Amino acid sequence: MDMADVLPFLAMAIVQFGYAGMNITSKLAMDSGMKPLVLVGYRQIFATIAMVPFAYFFEWKTRPKITMSLLLQIFICSLTGQESVGIKKTSGQAKLLGTIVCVGGAMLLSFYHGHMINIGESSIHWNYADSTGSSSTDKKSNLVLGSLFIIASAVSWAIWFTVQAKVSLKFPAPYTCTLLMCFMGSIECGVIGIGANHKVSEWSLRSPGRLIAALYAGIVCSALAFSLTSWSIQRKGALYVSVFSPLLLVIVAVLSWALLHEKIYVGTAVGSILIVAGLYAVLWGKDKELKEEIEETKVMKIGNKEWNNHDLELQLHAISNGNRNAAS
Repeated sequence: MDMADVLPFLAMAIVQFGYAGMNITSKLAMDSGMKPLVLVGYRQIFATIAMVPFAYFFEWKTRPKITMSLLLQIFICSLTGQESVGIKKTSGQAKLLGTIVCVGGAMLLSFYHGHMINIGESSIHWNYADSTGSSSTDKKSNLVLGSLFIIASAVSWAIWFTVQAKVSLKFPAPYTCTLLMCFMGSIECGVIGIGANHKVSEWSLRSPGRLIAALYAGIVCSALAFSLTSWSIQRKGALYVSVFSPLLLVIVAVLSWALLHEKIYVGTAVGSILIVAGLYAVLWGKDKELKEEIEETKVMKIGNKEWNNHDLELQLHAISNGNRNAAS
């Protein structure tokens, strides 16, 4: 595996670890009383500010022209990214099977607990998590509404992958693209957030936990994550990038056990194994597909070369016959 394969893999692994950290910090911030829409609004604002220097210094002179059609596609990305699977080939079958296994593992991890696995408690003791976590025990949860929101989020995320794949082809400037998305998102989330949360106190960032959650979500999980994801989509395609999403569940489960003293269940362990196995199958299929494409390109070049040589021989033969006829 060369660097062209390693770098996108590392980039997407970093993204998933970043998102896992956001799950922890955002939970603690909201447990302390921070409103979700306020957190999302600050996330987009901080991401926009973080992306300005990168877009300016790295892409200002080299980026393609920004058109209205491109802005519309980026706007769709801000609201909410496809490649052919090739089902007749072994690589395509591996990618499809791996995706199904990943999704199955994610559903098992999310909806089935089973017996608790007694692996002991984590030696890490986070006092801040203990103090904020106690405030969330009295809040009522709505399993149906929460599940619908998660499904809507997954569908929106899939649409973003598809649209972003097309945007990357027309506009290969990930920093500028991320800046525009976050700027549009800041306006959208700011208007919605202010409409739902009128009080100035609700937008206060005096609490260190709220400030850290907002900065982390904006800089790591929007600015950095969107840039790395756009870059990876440009090089490996939307399916490659999307299959890393279930890995987030595994990382969050481990971090929740280590930092928040949550329990590990049979469903968590089996689901995690399936997610990792499915991810490996997709990566193997993608690697095999790449090798097949390189081999096909070599065969086509050899065929073209032979055809050109044959064509040249025919031309020389025709010229030779013409010279003979002229001499006679």
